[in-house]
Amino acid sequence: MIPEISVEELAARLHSSDAFVLFDVREPWELARARIADNRLTVRPMSELADRGLEALPEPVRQKDAEIYVLCHHGVRSADVTGWLASQGWTNAFSVAGGIDEYARRIDPSVGMY
Repeated sequence: MIPEISVEELAARLHSSDAFVLFDVREPWELARARIADNRLTVRPMSELADRGLEALPEPVRQKDAEIYVLCHHGVRSADVTGWLASQGWTNAFSVAGGIDEYARRIDPSVGMY
């Protein structure tokens, strides 16, 4: 089972000053259409992770005990990446259930939808 966080839980975390990584694995064209503005946001498309593996991970994601919330459009890619991270030894990674689409619908439509 893939660990998940709800969009409501993510919204609460985003309103905190807590240290965590919001890891968006969508493609650049998707980011242009919908994006959460937060200084904890780190981006690396899943396609690049598939091509380059662990070496493609951005620096904030490289710490295996970092608190990481993986985000995509609907939650499928983020679940895949979260499972992959767990299989590689990450202990605190969570997929954002429903992705940015669910976040825009239920929390903040200003992030954009596509």
